Amino acid sequence: MYKQLFFWLVVSAACLILAVPTFAGPGINAEYSAEEVVETADSMSKTKVYSTSTMERREMSEGGQQMIAITRHDKKVVWNLMPEEKMYIEMPIGQSAEKKDEKTDLSAYKIEQTPMGQETLNGIVMNKGKMIMTGKDGSKMGGFMWTTKEGIIAKMDALSVEKGKKDRFKLEMTNLKISKQPANLFEIPKGYEKMDMGAMEGMGDMGNMMKGMFGK
Repeated sequence: MYKQLFFWLVVSAACLILAVPTFAGPGINAEYSAEEVVETADSMSKTKVYSTSTMERREMSEGGQQMIAITRHDKKVVWNLMPEEKMYIEMPIGQSAEKKDEKTDLSAYKIEQTPMGQETLNGIVMNKGKMIMTGKDGSKMGGFMWTTKEGIIAKMDALSVEKGKKDRFKLEMTNLKISKQPANLFEIPKGYEKMDMGAMEGMGDMGNMMKGMFGK
């Protein structure tokens, strides 16, 4: 769990300091689709992403099971769809957020940001930046970020150092296409039934995967 927190903490700091969002984000008019790959030392995940200023859809699979997560900031809700079961779980945004502590509170870090010019990535001219975050306990994390002119983080190479231990994360988007996204991508399909969170207890590996993803 700490590895995931570190990764998204760096992303959050990048969004705050570089003024770029992890998705199109409120106030940003860009809509796009892309294939996103996240790599750690012991895992790799691939996700298809569709995004607008207020909505995001992520399609992923794990253990042969497909999952779709639809985030609706306009409705302040996340829908987690299970296509094979034709069911979905509804969660208010923020319900699964971690409690604030020194590892997740940006104010606990000294943050240094350095613009590094432009580079072409997958045929698109990007703004490159470097960020270093130093905690009160001496731990460090940071990395390089590549963002489009619209403010989309298209690539990240991040590293954390804590008590001599290093953890590295990489994120990269490919097939990035900035264009208007179909509205039906961000709706619950017809025929899906709403599922109670408590029902995940009897779903075996699938239930455990979902509880892990959403902090349950």
